[in-house]
Amino acid sequence: MSDVPVCPRHPDRESWVRCQRCNRPACPECQRPAAVGVQCVDCVAAGNRDVRTARTSFGGALRSGDTVVTKVLIALCVLAFLGGKVVPDSFYYQFALVGDGYGGSFASGEWWQPVTAAFLHGNTVHLLFNMYALWITGQYLEPLLGRLRFSALYLVSVLGGAAGALLLAAPLTVTVGASGGIFGLFAAMFVVNRHLGRQTSQIAVLIVINFLIGVFVAGISWQGHLGGLLAGAVVAWAMARGRKGNPVLQWAGTGAVAVVVVGLLAYAATGSRF
Repeated sequence: MSDVPVCPRHPDRESWVRCQRCNRPACPECQRPAAVGVQCVDCVAAGNRDVRTARTSFGGALRSGDTVVTKVLIALCVLAFLGGKVVPDSFYYQFALVGDGYGGSFASGEWWQPVTAAFLHGNTVHLLFNMYALWITGQYLEPLLGRLRFSALYLVSVLGGAAGALLLAAPLTVTVGASGGIFGLFAAMFVVNRHLGRQTSQIAVLIVINFLIGVFVAGISWQGHLGGLLAGAVVAWAMARGRKGNPVLQWAGTGAVAVVVVGLLAYAATGSRF
C-alpha cells in the first residue's frame, strides 16, 4: 500500500492522475484542465505569476472596457445631490467650496472642500449635464488610461478646478459641481487624441463652447473650468509622453502637477488671491 500515490495537498486521497508539468499526483479537487491532460493547482498558480498583465498603450491594465471608476463617481454625485436636499444649509456649506468671507470657508480650515465640492450640485439640470459629460468622457478615457491613471487625472483636475475658483473668483463665491474635473477630462481627450493621431476638432469645439458658456452665463464658474482644464491638459500630456513604456515619466508628471495645484490651494488657504 505504500506505493499508492497520494495527492500532496490531500495525503488521505489516492491520486492516480499526475500533473503534466511537475508529474506529482493530483486528486480531482486539485486538478485543472490543461492543453494536454491536467495540471495541479500549484503549477497553474506558478504559471499565472509568469503571465504579464495585458495593458493599454498608456500602461493601464486592459479590462475590456470596464468603467468602474466612472460609475462610482457618478453614483457618489447622485447620492450627494440627494443628501443635499435633506441636510441643513449650514451643513451643506461645510462641504461646498466656499471663498473666504462666507461663513465656514476653505481659508478658515475647511481643507476638504476642494474635493467634496466636486460631488455637490446646485440643481437637477446641473447634475444631469455634468453626469452625462462624465459618463461620455469616462467611457472613452478610463479603458484607455486604466483605472488608476484615470482616477489620478480626475482628482488632479478637480483640485485644479478648485484652485482656479478660489484664486480667480470673487471672495464670497460658493462653488459646487464636478465641472472642474470634467473640463480636465475634456482636455485629456484632446491631448490623448492628438498623440494617437485621432480626430480632435470636435472635442476642441466642445471645450470652447462650454468654456464660453461659463464666461457669459451667470452662476457658472469659468474660473473652476479653466483650472481643471489646465491641470487635466498637463497631466494628460505627461501620460501621453510616457505611454510607450515609461510609467516613471507619467507618474512624475502627474505628481508634479499635483504638487503645484496643492501649492496653489495652500496659497488660497491664506486668503490670498491673484
